[in-house]
Amino acid sequence: MTLRLLLACCSLAVATLATAAPPDAPALYRQQCASCHGTDRLGAMGPALLPQSLERLKPAELLATIRDGRPATQMAGFAATLSAADIDALATFLRSDPPSPPHWRDSDIRASRIVHVRPGSLPDRPQFRADPANLFLVVEAGSHHVTVLDGDTLEPIHRFQSRFALHGGPKYSRDGRYVYFASRDGWISKYDLWNLKTVAEIRAGLNTRNLAVSDDGRWVLVGNYLPNTLVLLDARTLELRRSLTVRGTDGAPSRVSAVYDAAPRGSFIVALKDLAEVWEIPYRNGRAGTAPQLAPRRIAFDDVLDDFFFDQSYRHILGASRSGRGQVIDLDAGRKVADLALSGMPHLGSGITWQRDGHDVMASPNLKDGRISVIDMQNWQTVGEIATNGPGFFIRSHERTPYAWTDAMMSPRRDTLQIIDKQSLAVVGSVTPSPGRTAAHVEFTRDGKYALVSVMERDGALVVYDAATFREIKRLPMDKPIGKYNVFNKTTRSSGTSH
Repeated sequence: MTLRLLLACCSLAVATLATAAPPDAPALYRQQCASCHGTDRLGAMGPALLPQSLERLKPAELLATIRDGRPATQMAGFAATLSAADIDALATFLRSDPPSPPHWRDSDIRASRIVHVRPGSLPDRPQFRADPANLFLVVEAGSHHVTVLDGDTLEPIHRFQSRFALHGGPKYSRDGRYVYFASRDGWISKYDLWNLKTVAEIRAGLNTRNLAVSDDGRWVLVGNYLPNTLVLLDARTLELRRSLTVRGTDGAPSRVSAVYDAAPRGSFIVALKDLAEVWEIPYRNGRAGTAPQLAPRRIAFDDVLDDFFFDQSYRHILGASRSGRGQVIDLDAGRKVADLALSGMPHLGSGITWQRDGHDVMASPNLKDGRISVIDMQNWQTVGEIATNGPGFFIRSHERTPYAWTDAMMSPRRDTLQIIDKQSLAVVGSVTPSPGRTAAHVEFTRDGKYALVSVMERDGALVVYDAATFREIKRLPMDKPIGKYNVFNKTTRSSGTSH
């Protein structure tokens, strides 16, 4: 081959590479994903694949899922059929907004409802020997399962598959029989804990924050990011009763940060992401069987507050903005009554209360700073700040233990939980369940004797500690257990856990 011909061939190869078309991500989606996840990416047999649905999945995790699939699911990997460039392009496409804004109307909600078990057809008594009030539901996010754990024997009695990416914690009916789950892509599931069966499901939105169950057991309220709606369901059947597009008085839309059941008030409380308001929606009004009107009582704030803590009476809201500003709102008076001296990014939604020196105090972890703020619930003054290993997400306790347990899961010390004396506010101990691995979210047995800790990894564990001696009692392998929820502590609104 002459030098001139060789150079010509090299030039042609370079030109061909330079002009090679990049992967056609929309076409790849239609070919490989649409049959399971829907042509509009809203979900079908598989979950929704929208940016809002995938926001908690790290870029490397999304690539790995496309490449390798998900164990114990129908999601197969594409490593053998797609190139690395195709997989990168597909991941980028899934994190981009669709060309047309997705919608989810009342007709879509109604059409999505699935009845797995006819109402009234199951026995009205637990079908197992464990204490139904001392059960835990452990959410395993790795493979999207839930384990039912006996709080007395500390052994699993059942495990079932959940919807994709449960969020906001399960919510129990007052008698503890039924539990309601919300998934990030909007599926609401009703589970009969006495019979260990999912009885009904409905898709209330496309990106859901959480749900609340009315104390009288009649209603479920769902708060959505996408679309910006509140959705009221019949708790017995999960049928749609009402929906409301969330807007300010000026017509500006808002995402819903969270919904809460204010049981002593007989109302739902709604936190808003984009409006400087909180809404109260009564549910004990009207004739028996008549759905409450979604006509909110609006209370204005000085700032957008989307992270709330309630006192035990639900008269006062302690709210924080993402910038750290804190306010106390008197719901009866409908106005701010105090400012809170808080810094960093307090996580009031994970706060707890206890009695100290004759006063109720509230303690809140901090998502930005390594500290726990302790606030007097009578005068709203900060009475102490406890230095911790780093920013944390949860603090938990129980009425029968002198200690509170807190994590540092937002920091390099994410593997260690610190234990705080609730009277002296001193750190008196620590546990490291698995060095180098994230440990968080403590929940106690109904008697406060044992503290259960999550090692939040794919090959993680639920680790049980003696709450008095901090000694490890046992360890149960689990698949990224992100939270566990005790029936008694939740249904009695224990001051040591969130509600």
